[in-house]
Amino acid sequence: MPYAEIAIAVLGAFALAWLADLVTGRRGLFATSLVSGVAAVCGWFLAIRVFAVGTMEGWTWVLWSLIASAGALGAFFLFRSKR
Repeated sequence: MPYAEIAIAVLGAFALAWLADLVTGRRGLFATSLVSGVAAVCGWFLAIRVFAVGTMEGWTWVLWSLIASAGALGAFFLFRSKR
């Protein structure tokens, strides 16, 4: 499958968003998916374009993408308003 890395990154980011939404009391899957997706793209950008630690054919950028997604979800739940 030529685009397996991309599919795994997308599914992994969504799984992290779903898990974070589930753990925090189901406050909104759209918001967590948005945060996770944007952070995953930022992780890809950092790995491929900024630090050049991998290429699109490798799996290194997928790890960077998922780490960025998890970090952004943590920050999202830490700093959002509770009202």
